[in-house]
Amino acid sequence: MRPDDVYELVNAGDPRISPDGSRVAYTVTAVDREANDYTSAIWVAPLDGSGEAIRFTAGEKRDSTPRWSPDGTWLAFTSTRGEDKAPAALYVLPAEGGEARKLTDQKESIDSLEWSPDSTRIAFTARVRDAAYEEEDDRRREPRRFTRIFHKLDSVGWTGDRRKHVFVVGIDGGEETQLTSGDFEHGSPPAWSADGRQIVFDGLRDERWDTELINRLYVVDAAGGEPKALTGDGGSYESPSYSPDGSRLAFRMYAEDGTYPHHTQLGVMNADGSDEKLLTTSLDRQCAPHPEYREPLWDGDRLIFTVEDGGNVHLYTVAADGSAAPELLVGGEQAIAMYDMVDGALVYTASTHTTMRELYKGSEGAQLTNVGKAFTEGRELLEPERFTAVSKDGYEVDAWLVRPPGFAPGTRYPAILTIHGGPFTQYGTGFFDEFQVMAAGGYVVLFSNPRGGSGHSEEHGRAIRGPLGDAGPGWGTRDYEDVMAVVDTALEQFDFIDPDRLGVIGGSYGGYMTSWIIGHTNRFKAAISERAVNNLLSMFGSSDLFWVFERQFGGTFWDNVETFIEKSPSTYAKAIETPVLVLHSEQDLRCNIEQGEHLFTLLRLLGKDVEMLRFPAESHELTRSGSPQHRVTRFDAVLEWFDRYLK
Repeated sequence: MRPDDVYELVNAGDPRISPDGSRVAYTVTAVDREANDYTSAIWVAPLDGSGEAIRFTAGEKRDSTPRWSPDGTWLAFTSTRGEDKAPAALYVLPAEGGEARKLTDQKESIDSLEWSPDSTRIAFTARVRDAAYEEEDDRRREPRRFTRIFHKLDSVGWTGDRRKHVFVVGIDGGEETQLTSGDFEHGSPPAWSADGRQIVFDGLRDERWDTELINRLYVVDAAGGEPKALTGDGGSYESPSYSPDGSRLAFRMYAEDGTYPHHTQLGVMNADGSDEKLLTTSLDRQCAPHPEYREPLWDGDRLIFTVEDGGNVHLYTVAADGSAAPELLVGGEQAIAMYDMVDGALVYTASTHTTMRELYKGSEGAQLTNVGKAFTEGRELLEPERFTAVSKDGYEVDAWLVRPPGFAPGTRYPAILTIHGGPFTQYGTGFFDEFQVMAAGGYVVLFSNPRGGSGHSEEHGRAIRGPLGDAGPGWGTRDYEDVMAVVDTALEQFDFIDPDRLGVIGGSYGGYMTSWIIGHTNRFKAAISERAVNNLLSMFGSSDLFWVFERQFGGTFWDNVETFIEKSPSTYAKAIETPVLVLHSEQDLRCNIEQGEHLFTLLRLLGKDVEMLRFPAESHELTRSGSPQHRVTRFDAVLEWFDRYLK
């Protein structure tokens, strides 16, 4: 895969089965090279494979979130059709096809929706702008006044004057009813009670919600009224889902005990919030895979959900009454994303290291789509090899190696160590353009899931908490030893890696680790520190969410300034001899660009070999959802930098 191949990427997603079980609607997302943007269309296919899939919407821009009405007569979806840069509005069209009808005229995009049981109304969430946004000239616009820390969000922008709220609209048109208001934030899709009289949603609504960040479930009359909390202080809840008879609610819950991380669990409670029971603790795995998952899916008296496990994302099922332990439904070396089930019929989307995300049917995995055929058949995509690295203290670390195309035994190749972000996430077994492009550039690629990440036990994820109090050793300790062990083990097992031509790259927390590594060893001949955390003190106040990391570190920076300085990679700038390319996005609100500027400035003043590449109009998500042109430019820059020093 070459950098320009970004323009050819295509994936299937978000499948939903019609109520009668005969058809499945799904999205196909591609890249419009001329427009330098992404497009998506909704397709519908017979579930029994008796006919060809039909393109249901034009997909000239972005048609997303297909949802069948419960009576099977309508298909709702969101679309950005119309004027340039139009927000995603809510549409419905007849289930058999026809002209789409627009239901909403919001000034911000609809980002989740749910049909009422009687198929006459749709609940959705959207941001509500302050009146000051009507002034288009920023030089005349009133200044923003914020009273809450949580006033910005990466890839979203300013949120303190455009909070997300819950709405209801009838499919016959008319004004939308806004069910929530005020300086609060609301999240995942709302859920309708079986009789259609109430709606349950999750939200941050306490007096100090922006600092405590406890997400609760609330219930409100569908006609309007004051929301009532269903959950307390012991956990953050999301993804509510009513049982078919309306007597119970399924949910995801994350324990709130002042520490981080914990596994997100699946649970059920009565519809009034009583008799709560967690169902997945015996798995000891993360039940909210990053970055995609949906609400717990009811299938009779059991629930269907996804789980991160050793780089894979698998489908599991569990009895809703807790009478049995969770069971694997669909496993294998793959990353499952979205899924649906109606009357025992199962569909899901999944990808592997060498295949795009496609649509599959049943636990046996019969393939229903082949949207990525042209991409995969026209290129030599490379299959990573699993191996196990042994860390300094004997801990075993999952790792992978990718050989370059045309691999020639007896030849020695330069290698690049890549480090994932998070840290509480995992490198998966789904298709990842990063590894393919670097390997095609002539490099052996090494990647792994060291301690601090997900995909394993909670103990594995919490192993790098601290270093304050008795939380643990902190970042740059066991994780550093683990990724160094990956390099050492690879050099021992694969004699075609040249130990004198090693590079390292990482983004976000992976950028932290990259900056940390080159401040503590000179074994790497080139490094790329991307959207990195370099100075923990300034990061604390400049990031959209970093203040909550006291739960990870075990304390606050104002009581532990010296420790935060000690754990900052830039503290060791004098020791850095490795040439460094600093990559950062100018609109990154997660790791503000000042983090990249900080490292670049220090190294330049110290006379080190350093360059900085700044991407305008991009967020923390540049490598995943940034403009296609910028993604290609970045790949070119990555290969040029490593070629300069490793070849």
